[in-house]
Amino acid sequence: MKNFPWHSKLVLALIVFLPIYFMIAALGTKIGLWGYEIGLGALVIVAGAPLLAIVAVAAIVSLIIGLLKKPRRKLVIAIAAVGVLIPLAMIASLLSVGGTAAANPIHDVATDTANPPTFSAQTMTARAEAEANPLNDYQMPLGQIDLFAGVSEETKIKSHAQIINDAYANLSPLPLGGATKADAVAAVAAAMGKMGLSDIRSDVEAGRVEGVAETFWYGFQDDVVARIGEAEIDFRSVSRVGQSDLGANAARIAELRGLVAEQIGQR
Repeated sequence: MKNFPWHSKLVLALIVFLPIYFMIAALGTKIGLWGYEIGLGALVIVAGAPLLAIVAVAAIVSLIIGLLKKPRRKLVIAIAAVGVLIPLAMIASLLSVGGTAAANPIHDVATDTANPPTFSAQTMTARAEAEANPLNDYQMPLGQIDLFAGVSEETKIKSHAQIINDAYANLSPLPLGGATKADAVAAVAAAMGKMGLSDIRSDVEAGRVEGVAETFWYGFQDDVVARIGEAEIDFRSVSRVGQSDLGANAARIAELRGLVAEQIGQR
């Protein structure tokens, strides 16, 4: 490294710094050093893009110097090329996240949009203590909800029910078949455990199973509930913070439904 030009050393340092920076932003949010508004909003979305641009520009300058200066050193050029590709790939990833958020504007998804499963008082207390998003009326247009003030005009006229029915048309209640309510409650609880949910609580009499899902990096928590009725099981998954869930809640319901279906012999 002693014989490396200063610009290669700078690019290499920036390449090492990038993942450390984004990991600190994520893990700092998870352990409570700052809120997600800072960890995800300020550090990643607001400051992340300029940081990636700086790294890319530095790498491009290093690449030009490496190509022009004789004799050309392959390792110097390779480091510069990597320094260009990494931020470009990360910028593309951020743009992709933006597109995913637009396609999944809500964070509350259920298999019954007319009468979504409700949470227990214990879960509602936990959500209140966490200052979580309020649970909204599935029939109310998003434009009437403050949290969704920034969505497109086309999206504002749609309700949760319309978005769920349009975007997640493959989600549906799970028929009980020959399974008893107790069997279904046990199957849901086991499936939640297999998926890594925590704080799993079962109430056979009420026909309800609840659990909490948590993301690895940022520690975002989503509340999950299954309602076991006389003939079918309905599922609901709701994020505690944020506007868009990037499709995570629908994907979680699909996975949970599939695991329960396997256990009770249904589809």
